[in-house]
Amino acid sequence: MTDQDGREGRQFTDEELQDLVASTDSGARAPANRNVALLIAGLALIWSLFQLWIAQPQLWFAEYLSVMNSSQTRPIHLTFAIVLAFLAYPAFKSSPRDRIPIFDWILMGVAGFCSFYIFLFSEELALTARSGLPTQTQVIIGAVGILLLLEASRRALGPALTIVGSIFLLYAYLGQGWLIPELIEHEGLSFTALINAQWLDTGGVFGIPLGVSTAFVFLFVLFGSLLDKAGAGNYFIKLAFAGLGHLRGGPAKAAVVGSAMTGLISGSSIANVVTTGTFTIPLMKRVGFTSEQAGSVEVASSVNGQIMPPVMGAAAFLMVEFIGISYVEVIKHAFIPAVISYIALIYIVHLEALKKDMPALGKAKSLSGMLVKFFVGFAVAGAGFTALIYGVGALRDTVPSLTGPIMMTLLAAVYVWLVSIAARKPDLEIDDPNAEEISLPEVKDIYATGLHYVLPIVVLVWFLMVERQSPARSAFFATALMIGIIVTQRPLKALFRGEGARMMEEFKGGFNDLVEGLIAGARNMIGIGVATAAAGIIVATVTRTPIGTELAGLVEQLSGGYLFVMLVLIGLFSLILGMGLPTTANYIVVSSLMASVVVSLGAQEGLIVPLIAAHLFVFYFGIMADVTPPVGLASFAAAAVSGGDPIKTGFTAFFYSLRTVALPFLFIFNPTLILYGVDLGTWAGIGQAVFVFIVATFAMLLFAAATQGYFLARSRIYESAALLLVAFTLFVPNVWLNMVQDPFRDIPPTQFETAVGEAEDGAQLRLLIQGPDFNSGEMTETTLVLNVEGADEAERIANSGLLLIPEGEAVRLDEPMFGTATAESLADFDFYADTPVQLASVRVPQTRMPEQVFYLPALLLLGLVMLLQRRRQTKPAF
Repeated sequence: MTDQDGREGRQFTDEELQDLVASTDSGARAPANRNVALLIAGLALIWSLFQLWIAQPQLWFAEYLSVMNSSQTRPIHLTFAIVLAFLAYPAFKSSPRDRIPIFDWILMGVAGFCSFYIFLFSEELALTARSGLPTQTQVIIGAVGILLLLEASRRALGPALTIVGSIFLLYAYLGQGWLIPELIEHEGLSFTALINAQWLDTGGVFGIPLGVSTAFVFLFVLFGSLLDKAGAGNYFIKLAFAGLGHLRGGPAKAAVVGSAMTGLISGSSIANVVTTGTFTIPLMKRVGFTSEQAGSVEVASSVNGQIMPPVMGAAAFLMVEFIGISYVEVIKHAFIPAVISYIALIYIVHLEALKKDMPALGKAKSLSGMLVKFFVGFAVAGAGFTALIYGVGALRDTVPSLTGPIMMTLLAAVYVWLVSIAARKPDLEIDDPNAEEISLPEVKDIYATGLHYVLPIVVLVWFLMVERQSPARSAFFATALMIGIIVTQRPLKALFRGEGARMMEEFKGGFNDLVEGLIAGARNMIGIGVATAAAGIIVATVTRTPIGTELAGLVEQLSGGYLFVMLVLIGLFSLILGMGLPTTANYIVVSSLMASVVVSLGAQEGLIVPLIAAHLFVFYFGIMADVTPPVGLASFAAAAVSGGDPIKTGFTAFFYSLRTVALPFLFIFNPTLILYGVDLGTWAGIGQAVFVFIVATFAMLLFAAATQGYFLARSRIYESAALLLVAFTLFVPNVWLNMVQDPFRDIPPTQFETAVGEAEDGAQLRLLIQGPDFNSGEMTETTLVLNVEGADEAERIANSGLLLIPEGEAVRLDEPMFGTATAESLADFDFYADTPVQLASVRVPQTRMPEQVFYLPALLLLGLVMLLQRRRQTKPAF
């Protein structure tokens, strides 16, 4: 990388880059001893087969093997991960990679036993440790297991998560000390209680994060590995270059789209950078991007792959468990921010190409023309998918018992037909980006060679979105189809090419590809399995100590009560907490600590923040740690490919990623951007979603133009400021409307019952609650959203869970009904203190003008900027 004088870093060779990916994702150790290498590969293969079995246990051999519950599958999952971590990852950079030292064998055996012990003695643990009575032997095994888990985490992921986990363990144990702020002090847990909570119980290491890794994440990582092994990764990159390579700055635009498609199947920013970057970065440099700019474009697009549904670096599955909403809802909320972020990045590199007057590779084509073709293709695909939904529905109504067999037969026929089309073209080769002459492929020559790779993705989306199956079951069906494709595509191509004599040889090749894909998928899961287990330490500490509830008070003190400053601080905390952590562990840590803080502080300031918006907020800032120096793992990987300065690369990538930094603030203040409250089950809801998408895309493009200092021509400072103002207005017009007209009117607390009775069913009232804090005793307040549900006034108040006691002009609150949402929202109030908890104010909605009215002055301002810049424009804007 950079030396002490700050000179540019060395460009890594292909072997060094693959070693870099292996070191971070699958383990850098490659034993020279064949038996040891076979042991590692065999364990990885068995792990993949085990995960496929527990995902769909109703197979032909189900009568011989009992179905396992989560308390049994999680320890086995961690056993595989921790054993492979000690076998595949050397202890230090100087440790041997061609053999496994005896000490690592010992650590592997002890760590595997400590984890497998939880499976072997699950019934005994239920009667002892999980009932609060752990034995001394169990405590010793748990303590050793935690230490070795942290060591495995250090090897597989670097020191960050190990240090964070150790700090949380010390905090949970000590509780007090000169380094622990008074605000989060507690009595401290005994050593036995600590080990019991972290290792022996079901809420620590073997809690929800590891459960998500076991049930969902592995299958999606395996699916991505098999898809890449089949050749889909190279197909997506070639397709992106065929479609966009002919434009100004084409390689950069192709890098963005290629990384987006690769991000669909990859859970690693670093692997994404290296996989696509080895081809895209040299081509970007060839057309005029500097080493740092080329690396930065790749970093920005690869890291954004982690916010792109359906996988989102496994965060989507964790959100399902943490928030308690369906997987389809998570995808719905995450879709628009991810897509407009990628569209804006394409526009950013287009502006860079215009500023530098970069040439196109080959004959130049129009960006607007390509966009029209894209939207036409998207519309056709959407219409086809809609027709398929109605067709299957009609088939179910006609012959319900035969629908499954008919659909499987049609799927097989479509697959064979698509492979026959692919067989007419030569198989895609990996191009050399450093070749003297680059001949870009045509879309018509590329798209037909890999259409069958789209089928498993369609199956995945079908079962997730249409059938509403669980993510695990959906991934299983998609992976099962992928297994069939990877085994049969080669012999089928040989058959269609008239090379029937080679079918058996090709079938063996396909089977070998399958085995290699299964092994690669498991090895890619080592770090994630260890990370989710180690992150469980943080989750258990947050639930058993005051740090989770008191962190809001700390942020509030530091911000001085200003909501925007609070959000900035929370974003910075999430950024710092995410440094050096892989995406999955990153999300677990930042969401456990910061998501509830966003919701509670927003409520105190009268801003109702949906929980999903808070989780996406901290997630977006957490993944930015992959970009931002001094850690910025993805930036260092990109610099290794480009030969640029990693620090400069990181700062440039952060500048390109400003839209990803701005988006969380925008959907906090306007949750409609994440389609919160939009019903996609109605035509009106779909229309609203399309409108939101179009406006948000337009606003994001203007934001990109403002931050890049170029629109139709180079922008002056006041023009960039005007573009920012226009973009802000299009994103959050409600902010301006709230300044002009209050969305609610205040009524006295004594009129609460009347207001509830007069409100329409489904309406929302906002209640300002004041009272003493349960922990500090100081007066605090929060805003409670009350959904009016029920036939009459009495039923509506009963459904709310509120217990109201009128006292003259005041209304006192008793402790809400246990188990209601209200009880959870008001859990921080002390209802038994001398000072009562009171209903301070009731706010009821009032009729206002539409917020879209503010689009008019914004568009007029935009027209003025365009008029000013048109006089200086020297080249087409698109």
